[in-house]
Amino acid sequence: MQNRRNFLKTAGLAAAAGLTASKPLMAATPTPSGKPGPRFKTSLAAYSFRKHLPSYRNGATPGKTDLDMARFIDHAATLDIDAVEITSYFLPDPLRRRKAMELHRQAHLLGLDISGGAIGNNFSFPEGPELEKQMAYTERWIKSYAAMGAPVIRVFAGFPTTKELSDADAEKNIIRNLKHACTLAAKHGVILGVENHDFTTNIDRMERILAAVDSPWFGLNFDSGNLAKTADPYGDLKRIAPHTVNAQLKIDIPRNGTKEPADFKRIVDILGEANYRGYLVLEYEAEDPFNEVPHYLDKLRTAIG
Repeated sequence: MQNRRNFLKTAGLAAAAGLTASKPLMAATPTPSGKPGPRFKTSLAAYSFRKHLPSYRNGATPGKTDLDMARFIDHAATLDIDAVEITSYFLPDPLRRRKAMELHRQAHLLGLDISGGAIGNNFSFPEGPELEKQMAYTERWIKSYAAMGAPVIRVFAGFPTTKELSDADAEKNIIRNLKHACTLAAKHGVILGVENHDFTTNIDRMERILAAVDSPWFGLNFDSGNLAKTADPYGDLKRIAPHTVNAQLKIDIPRNGTKEPADFKRIVDILGEANYRGYLVLEYEAEDPFNEVPHYLDKLRTAIG
């Protein structure tokens, strides 16, 4: 076996030979995006089990359920996935920092990452008390997800809540408010991914917002099942895919306003062409998740290849 001294001698001779070669040494050519090619990991959204988890959304007092977030993580660990997405709706707000860290520890010891979080904000409001409430809510969860070790949070753009607020003004508010939220997220090392949802299922509008919020802590939460009425849903997804910082996959996709089974392979290929590297989060919205989620995770793994 070659010892360390001989190895260093051989390596030095090779380096010297390279320096005297007729052609200069060339650096490896990077990919156009400056990063390696696509890479996917699997995750499961807690939202998939929403009927089995306690709902605290909008200050609700939950009834008795057969799961809590800790038991969801335990169950996810049996499903041969890489991570879980922790939806805020199923945790108290405010969440004790100790509880957030306990979820982080639990997931780690079970071999799971916490791939991200999800909140239910609305950033369409102009400056005033309601916006202050939305920002305080967002900042609380940024801190909680940072304590969990989550790298990204799914946020909403929001939607106009009054007839007096025009779509154009709502869009301006959303852009301004997302910029501010990104400064809050940056302080805690968390990325915000705005989802194509409600007001931003319109892909033209989504593209304008993505272009206007110029922050390294911002991108797209790609949702394969949320699109405005379109004859070409996969084409719309392809337009926004290059901005993806987190990807959620649904089992259905809308075409001309009617849902049809999603082609996981086609969606994965779209994200691959966009050179996405990250989690593919199954967000199951149909019935019987205990029996059906494993089936769709298998389909997702097959699509990844």
